[in-house]
Amino acid sequence: MAKDLIAPQLVRYLEGRGVRHVFGLCGHTNIAVLSAMANSQLQFVNVRHEQIAAHAADGYARVTGKASVLLSHLSPGLTNAATGVANAALDCIPMVVIAGDVPSYYYGKHPHQEVNLHADASQYEIYRPFVKRAWRVDTPELLPEILEKAFLLAESGQPGPVLVNVPMDFFSAEIDVALWDRLGANAKTLVKPSIDDGTAQAIILRLLDAKNPVIYAGGGVALARAWEELRALVDHLQLPVAHSLMGKGCLPDDHPLVLGMTGFWGTSFTNQTTRTADLILGLGTRFKEADCSSWELQYTFDIGAAGAKLIHIDIEPAEIGRNYPTEIGVVADLKSALRVLVRVAKEMVPKGVQRPALVQSIAAFRTDFAAKNMEMQRSEAFPMMPERILADLRAEMPHDAILTSDVGWNKNGVAQQFDILTPGSILIPGGFATMGFGPPAALGAKIAAPERVVISLVGDGGFGQNPAVLATAVAEGLAVVWVVMNNNAFGTIAGLQLAHYGLTYGTTFQKTEEPMGQTPDYAAIARAYGCDGVRVATAAEFRPALAAAIASGRPTVIDVAMVNSPTPTSGHWNILDIYSPGKKVGHVTTN
Repeated sequence: MAKDLIAPQLVRYLEGRGVRHVFGLCGHTNIAVLSAMANSQLQFVNVRHEQIAAHAADGYARVTGKASVLLSHLSPGLTNAATGVANAALDCIPMVVIAGDVPSYYYGKHPHQEVNLHADASQYEIYRPFVKRAWRVDTPELLPEILEKAFLLAESGQPGPVLVNVPMDFFSAEIDVALWDRLGANAKTLVKPSIDDGTAQAIILRLLDAKNPVIYAGGGVALARAWEELRALVDHLQLPVAHSLMGKGCLPDDHPLVLGMTGFWGTSFTNQTTRTADLILGLGTRFKEADCSSWELQYTFDIGAAGAKLIHIDIEPAEIGRNYPTEIGVVADLKSALRVLVRVAKEMVPKGVQRPALVQSIAAFRTDFAAKNMEMQRSEAFPMMPERILADLRAEMPHDAILTSDVGWNKNGVAQQFDILTPGSILIPGGFATMGFGPPAALGAKIAAPERVVISLVGDGGFGQNPAVLATAVAEGLAVVWVVMNNNAFGTIAGLQLAHYGLTYGTTFQKTEEPMGQTPDYAAIARAYGCDGVRVATAAEFRPALAAAIASGRPTVIDVAMVNSPTPTSGHWNILDIYSPGKKVGHVTTN
């Protein structure tokens, strides 16, 4: 019976699963694993803060479509990573978190950094509210089968993070190699559920009978990587497609049947089209609050007995019927389900469907919307108008570049006004809307797709969360470009506070006497870390600086002073009623 230490066996297991990168930060509980990785095929992506590691692992998983691996130290290391792991959880991103813990033989003695306020060695309980499962490994021999279950659970059904919590002494324990070898016979992926022809025929028949059908696409389309299947169904039946925030980029934004985003930050045209639809086909969406104008029927969706009928397809049963009554609810993998729907649609309607009036109305809306934004997009004002920043970025960014957003204009404005031309090329923090997601997620995206241009569009509030991403970019040679939309504020919240309370206390930053006023100088900080840093001084300087940064092949920060002009809104969000009940108050431009 051959035995070996767990740490090198763990590394071999990860190699065998095809893992190539592990994100994390060292600590005394995990250096046995790090040491075993030193001469392996695994590359450890070292960071200066665990939240950076978690967001980078998140971005990596979104691009690869496979579970990423996060290696954490105990207690403060694990809690530092918690925000990033929770962000991944709410966006259904697969991740396996392996955390070291106190030695098993010291449980309850309150050794260094033990979490035992309510139970002994209970740090894994901290993750229970948001991971799909949290395991505490109680004997060394259980680790192999727990890891196997962890990867399968992270990637199956509705994906998401899992935690494997390991006492540090187990990493240095010896166990039988056969416990790992026997896992080689186990399936590494599970067959996902599809739909039968009868269900597909019922769905297609309802779509054909409807006068104003609309597809509502959510982030599940990207999770299933079902972009081509969605496009085939849309093209054959000429179905208009609205999308949630997380559904951004499910089809190229220049596709003639894309309506745009719904909800608070959606457009009036999109909200009106979805509200007056008589049939909604929801694909991989949770129908979240901001996307649905707080579910108030007069704004975005009128689904119910007197309104539209809903057909909802999702991999997770709990999502179906959660927020709107559902006529047909289907639990299925979207890629498989859409493939069947396309085949059945072509059998039922061989020549397809044409809706020229619909296509013309969408085109007319786009022309009108573009005309309304043109003045801002060409403005020479400095600090820059956010619309000009987005327009120049779109003009310079390759069509297949990966864009990571954060929160504020760089998320809401991008979803509303910025064309994504390659499906799956935008990474957005949706459910948690985590400030600080974008800059480290760009690291993970660049590691996953080194051949592609990766740009992080982020506010100064978000970039200031973890500027230490720059250290990792230099160490790993990652040519990410960070565009900091610097309005010297937590701009969206400042706009809300000014609109409802007449002040911006605690939401804006003190200005300096320098001409641009913004502080700190993020370009100077970038240079201190060893990156390139550019602080543009006029609107005309931004686009050339961006072109040069993309061409340089070096990590670069472009610090752009921006007017704090909140993203226009046409939908509704009930927080406005909470601040100012009975009044029609929204966003205003801050001073």
